[in-house]
Amino acid sequence: MAGLYIHIPFCAKRCLYCDFFSNTEMKYKEPYVATVIREMELRKDYIGNEPLDTIYFGGGTPSQLQAADFERIFDAIHRLFDVSHYREITLEANPDDMTSEYVASLRSLPFNRVSMGVQSFKEEDLRFLNRRHNREQALRAVELCKKNDLTNISIDLIYGLPGQTVKEWESNLGIAINLDIPHLSAYHLIYEEGTALYKLKEAGKISPVDEDVSVALFSSLIDRLAANGYIHYEISNFARPGMFSRHNSSYWTGKKYLGIGPSAHSYNQENRQWNIFSLPAYLRAIETGKPEIEVEELDLNTRYNDFIITGLRTLWGVKFDEIQQLFGKDKLSYCQKQATPYLKQGLLKLEDDTLTLSREGIFVSDGIMSDLLWV
Repeated sequence: MAGLYIHIPFCAKRCLYCDFFSNTEMKYKEPYVATVIREMELRKDYIGNEPLDTIYFGGGTPSQLQAADFERIFDAIHRLFDVSHYREITLEANPDDMTSEYVASLRSLPFNRVSMGVQSFKEEDLRFLNRRHNREQALRAVELCKKNDLTNISIDLIYGLPGQTVKEWESNLGIAINLDIPHLSAYHLIYEEGTALYKLKEAGKISPVDEDVSVALFSSLIDRLAANGYIHYEISNFARPGMFSRHNSSYWTGKKYLGIGPSAHSYNQENRQWNIFSLPAYLRAIETGKPEIEVEELDLNTRYNDFIITGLRTLWGVKFDEIQQLFGKDKLSYCQKQATPYLKQGLLKLEDDTLTLSREGIFVSDGIMSDLLWV
C-alpha cells in the first residue's frame, strides 16, 4: 500500500513564516489541474503499481480549488491507480475558504479527512502571522465540517510566537480541546531564511522566545493534550485513539509515496525524487512530457539514517531486529553503542527490543538522533 501526495501551490496571500513552495498567481490554476493529471500519467509506475492507501492534497492552499477541479483530478486518480483499498483522503484547507457552500460541495467528493491551518485562535497572532482568517472563521469552519459529516478533522497550531506566554498558549489549547476534534498538529515557530518572518528578526524588529519559554510551551502542549485523551504519536502530532494520520504515518514508517506538483517529493524505498521548485518551469516540463526531477539514490547508510530519523520521531520507535534485518549486524551494534549513554540518562527507553524517546528525550531529540546516525 502506497500514498499519493498532490501539491496545490496556490495561496491568496503568503503567510509571514511560510517557506513551503507556493504561488499567488491564480492565472496558473486552470492549466495546473490539467498538468497535475498529465504528471500522474507520466509517473504512475513510480510506486510499482501498489494500491493506494492514502491520498493527500497539500499546499499551498488546496481549498483554493473548486469541486469541479477536484472531480477532474479524482477521475484521473481512479483511472490510473488502484484505489480499491484506500482508507484516507485528506484535504488541507484554510478556515476562511470553508464557507457553508464550499463545505457542502465537498460532500460529493471522496474526501474523508480535513486538515485546517488554524495556527491560533488569538486575533493578534493571526494578524501577526498574516493569516487570512480570523478566530470566528476558524471556529465556524470546524462546525461546518462536522455538520457535513466531515468529522475526521485535524487542525494545525503554532507556538513560540514572539512574546507568547504559557498562559496565552494554554488558552489556545483550551479552545482546540473544547472543539473535540480527533487530531491536532502543533509546531514551534521557525525563522526560515528567506521568509518575511526571518527578515523581521534580522532587522531587530522581533525576537524569538527564549529556550526556557519554548520548553514550557511544549511541556504544556504534551500535558494538556494527554490529560484530554490525545496520544502523542509523533513529535508534533497528537490524536485520539485510532485517529492517527495514516498518510503522514506512512512517511515515518517508510512506505512508498508519489508526490505530484512543483517541489513535491517522492519515495519508493530505493530513491528519493523531487520536482523543480518553479511553477512555470514545472508546467513547461510536464507539457513536453519530460518532468524536471532530481533523484537521490539511497545507499545502505542513507537508508539506515532515514530509518533512525523517521522512526525515533514516533511512538513506534525503531526495532533492533528490523535494523539487523534491513541494514546488518554492524549497523545494529553501532546503534546499540550510540544509544547506551542516552538509555543510562533516561532520554531513550528500550522495551521489547524497541528503542523510543522518553518524554525527557523528546526535548533533545535532534541531538539524540544525530548521534545515532551513521557517519
